[in-house]
Amino acid sequence: FIFQTDVEICLVGGGSCKNPVERFWSGSSPVYILQQATHNEESDSMEESEADEALSGSELLPKESPRPAALSVGRAKQLVSFYAMVQNPNVTHLGINDLVVLPPLWIRCDGSDPEHTCWIGAEPLRAGHKTTGINIYMVSCEGPTADKSCFANLEELKMEHKRRHHSCVVTTKGSAQYELIQVAAIEDTIVESGSNISVDITWNIVDKILETPPLISAATLNIVLQSGDPRSPVYQVYQELQLLLALAEGLKTGVTEWPEPLECESAVELVQEFLTDLKKKLDGDCGPGSKDETEKIQCDTAAVDSYIKSIFSERGDLDFAEQLWCKMRSKYVSSYQELIDCFTLVIKSLERGEIQPWMHQGSSSSLWTLIQQSYHGKVEVLSLTGTAPVRMLFDIGLDKMKKDYVSFFIGEPGTCSPDYFISTSVDLQEQVHRVQKLHHMLEIMVNCRVLLQFRHENLFPLTQVCMKYYKENPLNEKHVFQLPIRPALVKKFYQNEHPELWKVEISSGHGAKEVKTTWQVSTNPPAEHVASNNSGLFCDSTGNGSTQERLYFITGTKCSQVHFT
Repeated sequence: FIFQTDVEICLVGGGSCKNPVERFWSGSSPVYILQQATHNEESDSMEESEADEALSGSELLPKESPRPAALSVGRAKQLVSFYAMVQNPNVTHLGINDLVVLPPLWIRCDGSDPEHTCWIGAEPLRAGHKTTGINIYMVSCEGPTADKSCFANLEELKMEHKRRHHSCVVTTKGSAQYELIQVAAIEDTIVESGSNISVDITWNIVDKILETPPLISAATLNIVLQSGDPRSPVYQVYQELQLLLALAEGLKTGVTEWPEPLECESAVELVQEFLTDLKKKLDGDCGPGSKDETEKIQCDTAAVDSYIKSIFSERGDLDFAEQLWCKMRSKYVSSYQELIDCFTLVIKSLERGEIQPWMHQGSSSSLWTLIQQSYHGKVEVLSLTGTAPVRMLFDIGLDKMKKDYVSFFIGEPGTCSPDYFISTSVDLQEQVHRVQKLHHMLEIMVNCRVLLQFRHENLFPLTQVCMKYYKENPLNEKHVFQLPIRPALVKKFYQNEHPELWKVEISSGHGAKEVKTTWQVSTNPPAEHVASNNSGLFCDSTGNGSTQERLYFITGTKCSQVHFT
């Protein structure tokens, strides 16, 4: 809401709300965020314009959200004074009978003072249900810069803290964040992939600024992975899932959006070749087929890592319907008529007794029923109209993909059976939704195995974390999956890299009297309202491009206490 016309107040915290001060303040939420109130003059002028006035093309394009506006440091200090007064039991002239403990307050500042203050914060000191004082935080920011002479000296920071707070003993705590995987360079262009694997590391006793975390540190792996990256080792499986989703949407709406065919050869030609091969083999082995053949269907890509091959080559039991699905999705059925033509070929071959395929027991597909009938020499007429052929292909694909994912997750030593994700007791759309969850988990496991070289014993707890989350929540590819790990597990990926964030925390006192001073560098500014076009980039420190230094924002946080009694 708006306070005194110029201040906008937001209560932030809980759920999916992002706390804008979490990078340099570890307090509890919710918090009040105060900033300069802005009035959308452009919106007002639009309302005043005539209804039939034509808009130019540029006016119709979506506009970027403006950065939050900051207040002056003087105005911010005034607001902190108001905040303190309404909680101070000694200020009686305000006539407040029932004092309450308010959430912490953080105010965006414009950095116009000599210290370049970008935030001022206030946090109540509590004793039971009463406020006994206020912690006041001043956050300053400089940069971005690659000049390490601007960096603080740890001993000087400790001495300054001791002088300010009259303390003899201080403790230090370090924290750092390294991004292990975030972007990929394609033709000299940095492409944001939407995926990010990083590690947060914390440790006690800091010896020097920007030191590499010791191996005795505590570490947490943070994983955000979005499916559909063409570089993913399981991109072929993702494409297969997309066909299944298109079929599911067609059953739901009655209109199927057919994917573009991957190659010029039609699915009908592939199915005909497949049926011809089966007919030739009728006098031989009519079992599941050779392992080599099924492996080729599953692993027909040279770019797949050997580990990924080992995952999917374990399924050497593809039945007739699953092999049929592979033929039809390998080039993508490109139209409803092509789908009918494919199934017409199959049904005619069954009616004539030209093939005697085998199927896994328990299939829900109508094709399974036709094959069972063919064993007895009588195939009933099946109408290939309406959504019937779409449903037939969907059932085949759903059964097959469930078995593929189960084969992977059960194949991982110690992994529990994903019964929840393959249950048939829910409707078809929910079944597809759960298969999407399985695929997202597969992407996470495979990328951690291939990119981070995780072994089975490391993947097992991560699998449990993912399964627990997805049993309780809908599909969310922006969710950050977290896993406590030993730093040694990923040290080789960060030991020679620049951290995204490095922070030292100097503290003294105990309980309500504890005060902290923090100093940090980060590739991103400590606030959205701090303007910069250079975050996260490198600069040439030699002039000839031989050495690059990371550009960092330098953020310092100082704390002072005001006691009411």
